[in-house]
Amino acid sequence: IINILKAIYLMYTSSLFCCLLAGVISLSSNIVVLIMFVKFKELRNATNAIIINLAFTDVGVAGIGYPMSAASDLYGSWKFGHTGCQIYAALNIFFGMASIGLLTVVAIDRYISICRPDIGQKMTTCSYTILIVAAWLNAVFWSSMPIVGWAGYAPDPTGATCTINWRNNDASFISYTMAVIFVNFIVPLSVMFYCYYNVSVTIKRYKASNCLESINIDWSDQMDMSVVMIVMFLVAWSPYSIVCLWASFSDPKMIPAPMAIIAPLFAKSSTFYNPCIYVIANKKFRRAIIGMLRCQTRQRITISNQVPMTASQLPLNQ
Repeated sequence: IINILKAIYLMYTSSLFCCLLAGVISLSSNIVVLIMFVKFKELRNATNAIIINLAFTDVGVAGIGYPMSAASDLYGSWKFGHTGCQIYAALNIFFGMASIGLLTVVAIDRYISICRPDIGQKMTTCSYTILIVAAWLNAVFWSSMPIVGWAGYAPDPTGATCTINWRNNDASFISYTMAVIFVNFIVPLSVMFYCYYNVSVTIKRYKASNCLESINIDWSDQMDMSVVMIVMFLVAWSPYSIVCLWASFSDPKMIPAPMAIIAPLFAKSSTFYNPCIYVIANKKFRRAIIGMLRCQTRQRITISNQVPMTASQLPLNQ
């Protein structure tokens, strides 16, 4: 019994530490990213508008999800009541689904810009606005359904967080889970794979014909950044999907407590590594961050003009 109590204590302590550390890193890093876009107008184009929205989803999780989870870990159980549980779970699902939708929009943008420039030339700022709004509306729909009765929200077995009530695996939960996994995991993943596969084929074809210099240099940078984000998206959301599938087709009581804790933590993890990916994989972002760290009043971000720019590369005010 003593060993079991020690294991439970270690589990809660580790979860609390992870929540606090991830929350601080995520909130501060995403605020830096948003400040970067405010400070350097050269970064404000249609593609980066999607990144700005992604940063807002990360700030939402960091500002709401991590603090409430950490407080409950410290308390030993969920301490914000039924209403707090509904709000917490809905917001976390909302920001998570929005993030998935926006990552899908990034993939579509890269495909149109590189593989279908004929369509890219016709895209306007309004077109990108519609895609971004669609991602947010999709998130509103799926996060609100458990509140109105399709499945439901409840504290998880550890009491550290609130999420989809996968302990009650009735027909409502199973149908909701299958729909969410199909619409917000399988479909986006298929779209991303199709887009990035065709992008890689197109770039290889340019390389083989020694015409790579005709491609705007930003495309390769943004493709690398986006592919890494997709891989990390899989790392983040796969454990949560596995837990939901397990609960749907097996006994939820058989789900190990460590997995029940790790799954939501992994789902939130993208909030602090996304900003790192922005900076590491994109030369313009690195220059902007260096300019901010040096307290420069202005750091010119040169935009390549080797080929006519598509709408995704045009400033947002055009």
